[in-house]
Amino acid sequence: MPPSSQKNFPEGFQHYPLYFSLSQQQDLIEAVKQGVAAAPFFQPTMPRTGAPLSVVMSNFGPLGWVTDKEKGYRYEAVHPKTDKPWPDLPSLLGNLWDAVTDFPARPEATLINWYKEDKASKMGMHVDNDENDLRAPVVSVSLGDPAMFRIGGPKRGGPTQGIKLFSGDVVVLAGEARLCHHGVSKVFYGESALVPKGGRINLTMRRVNGVNRP
Repeated sequence: MPPSSQKNFPEGFQHYPLYFSLSQQQDLIEAVKQGVAAAPFFQPTMPRTGAPLSVVMSNFGPLGWVTDKEKGYRYEAVHPKTDKPWPDLPSLLGNLWDAVTDFPARPEATLINWYKEDKASKMGMHVDNDENDLRAPVVSVSLGDPAMFRIGGPKRGGPTQGIKLFSGDVVVLAGEARLCHHGVSKVFYGESALVPKGGRINLTMRRVNGVNRP
């Protein structure tokens, strides 16, 4: 499935509308349910202030992204509350990575962010730059309620472009877009019944460590 054409978006931004069928979306939600049974959702906090993020999260893969006031943003091999390894990456997500990227290694971390309806969750503008190899793309999957995704430039502030992401949509940030500020300004709660307790699930795949290219 080719990505849709997006005018005025940074080079390397790709949007695949409804990449996953409804049955595949349900399979991914089931994988999330099994994953968080082993690695429960937790509430991350900001490094400087200790203020909680508005999303709760978990991870798939050998590494998980965590943040807290004491140690800041980082990747860890174990869950911060249970001290146990994260669950394995579901095959649907591994196959997605292979299909939409040409990076020669699978992702090591897949963030599971739950935008809960009772918290009116959003995600402020940010750049994913905690990884050791920034050549690897970021691949994001939307499940459940739609969201307004916004992307700007490499510097904070300035104009942004918005696109409404629906359940089953996939976004790839590669090339120039990989280091552009982006975030979620709004979730359109109540428009999908896919997530059992409502809201939006976002799965974000990242490669943390570098690889030797031919």
